[in-house]
Amino acid sequence: MHDDERIISQVLSGDTAAYRLLVSRHERSVFGFVTNLVRNAADMDDLAQEVFVAAFTHLDSFDPKRAKFSTWLLTIARNRCCNFLKRRSQTTRELGDPVSDAVSPAMDVVDSETWSRLDAALDRLSLEQRTAFVLAEIQDMPLAEIAVIEGVPLGTVKSRLSRAKENLRHALKDLQPGGAESPQPASQRGAR
Repeated sequence: MHDDERIISQVLSGDTAAYRLLVSRHERSVFGFVTNLVRNAADMDDLAQEVFVAAFTHLDSFDPKRAKFSTWLLTIARNRCCNFLKRRSQTTRELGDPVSDAVSPAMDVVDSETWSRLDAALDRLSLEQRTAFVLAEIQDMPLAEIAVIEGVPLGTVKSRLSRAKENLRHALKDLQPGGAESPQPASQRGAR
């Protein structure tokens, strides 16, 4: 039996303290995913916590025959982030305020303008393209697992990823490959 499945069995049998093991095993992945979709630190923390609470609440619905626990967990994270971003977008339109392109002070890196531009370019992608890109390029997930998380065929994931890369290339085309440092995913430049 897979280690996650063993821990899930323990939790479902009444050892709820064992859930901490699942959280510690998967928190980096969940926080990384949420961080790359949502920029506000307070919102990131709240959403990541919501993901783990929702997973705990619905742990009895996890089916290891359908997906790995990590895939199931990131599906919950994706859904929570999408719902949050849609609500935020709706509120922003209602208030008439532009979406902030502000970058967290924790993103203070050697070439912060490059990273800021990359983040802004990611923010301009459609939600579908952004989640496909983050899962594939930053979370380094197999495309088949992304298809499960997104609930779409594999070809759709490939198409979204291709469009996301093309849009990012276009948005960042003026960056000189030899002069300015080329952007790396957040996972390679440290936690935010």
